[in-house]
Amino acid sequence: MGRGDDAQPLAVVVAYSPAPEQVDHTRLTLPAGATVHDALRASGLLERHPGIDLGTYKLGVWGKLRALDHVLRDGDRVEVYRPLKVDPKEARRQRYRSHREKAAKAAKPA
Repeated sequence: MGRGDDAQPLAVVVAYSPAPEQVDHTRLTLPAGATVHDALRASGLLERHPGIDLGTYKLGVWGKLRALDHVLRDGDRVEVYRPLKVDPKEARRQRYRSHREKAAKAAKPA
């Protein structure tokens, strides 16, 4: 077991997509033992995006859901997931329906 004063700092990234095709990401250096919550605080993300509600938004590290008290490792990417407006399956159905209707209109003789 290593001594606390030998612990190397962690390089992490905090990422959030406030809207489609927009990404707010911040690179940080944090002390060993830092948590997801520490990274969010240090990144300033919650101040830049006051609409983020940690009670409803999900958090993850590299695509896996994690709690605020999850201890980070060097190279981790903390992600804040905004709630979906449309269920992905329903969006896919709507796109399929739209493509099918366009194809049917194009196939009708003029």
